[in-house]
Amino acid sequence: MANDISGFVTPSSGNVSGASMYTGTTTGVTKKSDLSDKDTFLKLLVAQLKYQDPSNPADSTQFLAQTAQFTQVEKLAELAKSQASMLQAQQSLSASNLVGRTISYTDAAGAEQTGVVTKATLGGSEPTLTVGNTDVPLSSVKDVRQSS
Repeated sequence: MANDISGFVTPSSGNVSGASMYTGTTTGVTKKSDLSDKDTFLKLLVAQLKYQDPSNPADSTQFLAQTAQFTQVEKLAELAKSQASMLQAQQSLSASNLVGRTISYTDAAGAEQTGVVTKATLGGSEPTLTVGNTDVPLSSVKDVRQSS
């Protein structure tokens, strides 16, 4: 059985070939991309089942364990995406609540500045506050006070 399995594994040699995930043999593996890709996992699982030795089939408990691991990886990816979305919503809410308040922040030169927030920009990876003519990332805010 020296045929390539969908460009992933050559069973007779144990070498990984044609895949962008690894280089070298299975004992000297170098990771190149994310293994949590569910399509790659499913292709490898189908190839394992397709090319198994009929006289020594795969253990059903191992198959169930692999399926459970796949499900866990998929659910964890969904959870991480959901948490990132909630974090961004919380940051946006926090930034909008700072409009009209006095903040202390560290500027690009490393000096501490103080000013009143006149605007909050909610797009992008992190909300930005406008103090005077300066855009301040929310993560740079050190202190918040009521404006007088």
